[in-house]
Amino acid sequence: MSDTIETTAKALIAAGRDCAAVAPIAADFGNKADVDTAYAVQKAVTKAALAQGRRIVGRKIGLTSTAVQTQMGVDQPDYGMLFADMEYADGDTIPADALIQPKVEAEIAFVLGRDLPAVDVTTAELIGAIDYALPAIEIVDSRIRDWKIGIFDTIADNASSGLYVLGSRPVRLADFDLRLCGMVMERMGQPVSFGVGAACMGNPLIASLWLARRMAQVGRPLMAGDVILSGALGPMVTAAPGDTFRVSINGLGEVTTHFAKEE
Repeated sequence: MSDTIETTAKALIAAGRDCAAVAPIAADFGNKADVDTAYAVQKAVTKAALAQGRRIVGRKIGLTSTAVQTQMGVDQPDYGMLFADMEYADGDTIPADALIQPKVEAEIAFVLGRDLPAVDVTTAELIGAIDYALPAIEIVDSRIRDWKIGIFDTIADNASSGLYVLGSRPVRLADFDLRLCGMVMERMGQPVSFGVGAACMGNPLIASLWLARRMAQVGRPLMAGDVILSGALGPMVTAAPGDTFRVSINGLGEVTTHFAKEE
């Protein structure tokens, strides 16, 4: 099993490096294709990334929609690593050759001011540890061909992480309503996705509390300075070369990203 984990991790790493997707991977593990094995593959991918000099700066939460969890056959979210080289600034242009099959989601990002090492971290401790929030665009991507993924594939593939873009105006939690803040995502000026904070597990804080406890359990606790991408506020949208996306979240502000045209 360990050989299959390493082989799969290498295939996913090569797919990302070469921007050439691979076939779904779950079948390679037979009846061992469970969530724990998927995270073992993700761990191998993470280990290789760190060995290459990449740096973890946060985590992302996926599968925060109950409907999507039901579709995937799970009863909880998943997580992936955020590396420093995945971040783009507000208004930046994403190179045409940076991703394979990108899609975009609107999210609320939290930036921590304190460590969260306890496996039983409380809501109050989480709120106290969050320094500020930012509007964010997560650009998800899959190293699995044609997005033909199940829960095993997406977890192993670093929760289908791609890139992310953060807004530039930090906002304190007390200054906006996490549950009721409305979200609109526009593509080329046309609304394409709508949502609200409550669409993320009832409240993005609930998703983030799950993440904080889970990361402490697996020995990689969230630390001061870490970014949390707390989960989608509305449906994801496919991105095409030349697209511009703008996300507006009530009380939190806006964030924009551009996708370069193909040469």
